[in-house]
Amino acid sequence: MYAILDIETTGGKYNEEGITEIAIYKFDGHKVVDQFISLVNPEREIQPFVVNLTGINTAMLRSAPKFYEVAKRIVEITEDCIIVAHNAEFDYRILKTEFNRLGFDFKRKALCTVSLSQQLIPDQESYSLGKLARALGIPMSDRHRANGDALATVQLFKILLNKDSYKSIVQSSIKTDQKEKLPSNLKYIIEDLPSEIGVYYIHNSDGDIIYIGKSSNIKKRINQHFTGTNSKSKKIQLQVAKVTYELTGSELIALLKESEEIKRNKPILNHALKRAVFSHGIYSSVNEHGYIELKINNVNKKEQPITTFANYYSSKQFMNRIVEQYELCLKLTGLSNTTNGCFNYDVKLCHGACLNIEASEIYNQRVKDMIARYSYNLQNMAIIDRGRTFDERSVILIKNGVYKGIGYINLNYQINKLEVLETIITPMLNNRDTQHIIQSYMRQKKHLKIKTFD
Repeated sequence: MYAILDIETTGGKYNEEGITEIAIYKFDGHKVVDQFISLVNPEREIQPFVVNLTGINTAMLRSAPKFYEVAKRIVEITEDCIIVAHNAEFDYRILKTEFNRLGFDFKRKALCTVSLSQQLIPDQESYSLGKLARALGIPMSDRHRANGDALATVQLFKILLNKDSYKSIVQSSIKTDQKEKLPSNLKYIIEDLPSEIGVYYIHNSDGDIIYIGKSSNIKKRINQHFTGTNSKSKKIQLQVAKVTYELTGSELIALLKESEEIKRNKPILNHALKRAVFSHGIYSSVNEHGYIELKINNVNKKEQPITTFANYYSSKQFMNRIVEQYELCLKLTGLSNTTNGCFNYDVKLCHGACLNIEASEIYNQRVKDMIARYSYNLQNMAIIDRGRTFDERSVILIKNGVYKGIGYINLNYQINKLEVLETIITPMLNNRDTQHIIQSYMRQKKHLKIKTFD
């Protein structure tokens, strides 16, 4: 649990500052579950430059509560939480100073979104909250006011959690939790899990990830792990201390994140690392008459397939489908070995490419349209899919035919530049597995929204 906060102060000498405004959002890693926002009477002078910066003046604070009047609420909302702030060292020091004046020893762990951003979003022009928010498309209002800055920090922290591939942020959170003896039925873990699509992480008592999976219903899947009787389920039941998760909204992102994070984190109970074997692919070549021929072949390292399949049967099913969908020739797709016109030409479903009747330019254009739909070789494109909330969309970025990563955008935030999208996305590894996952998904989802870039 995190307490994401921002504090405005009077300014002045070190450790003599007073709080003028505070905003705290209690965040469970997925959503805000509580909040506290208040002006505070600092009982001391506000520096003129601070008044100009924040707009908060002495007159505004005369009727505001003094710190001792809000101290209990601050203790309660930050209980068992990690303090998260942009320049956390400053905010945490100010809080401790105020509590010290009351004779209370305020202790919390803290995370700084400045240093996290420098690690997870490198090469930014500036790491000030305002400039970072603009670069990442985070909407901001009431800049230099506690509530506006705290809300922006919440959005920034969500992005950082998504980019934290090694789960070091989550792990630091788990290690601060008080260790409780797990009930034998493990029900208390399941109670807090959502019945939504995403990736889940099963941790042991040290916070280490021991298993990663994905499911369209996380709660149901974890319940199956906890009630299963196979070897893997029994090992999970013996070692599990906590389950964390990431909602993805999109099945495609769940598949990609699961594949990536199993390889990256190498959990001890993901023995096979879920590496799929894609035995067959569809390849293209141009014959002596200038027509593009398609063929099913075993996957090899020398040739780049248009798309890949787990077995021959799946590849043949797909070839039959595109023949019908794009009015292709059975002979030029390897589905017929006749020396004459193919069967589809006889029944008026082929336009005669097999007999050189249809112009190669016309036939080849339909083949190219198919390749553009089901392959992303050398393309710059974004696959737009469902997000985690109704006003959000997920984005999978392909650049020069290489899968670059994933991210989320607000429906009202238009992405027209590839460079902006590259800043927002979480970088991911490109390999045969991810290529197959993306191409398989593109084949299955006929109405998938795809945005191309020049």
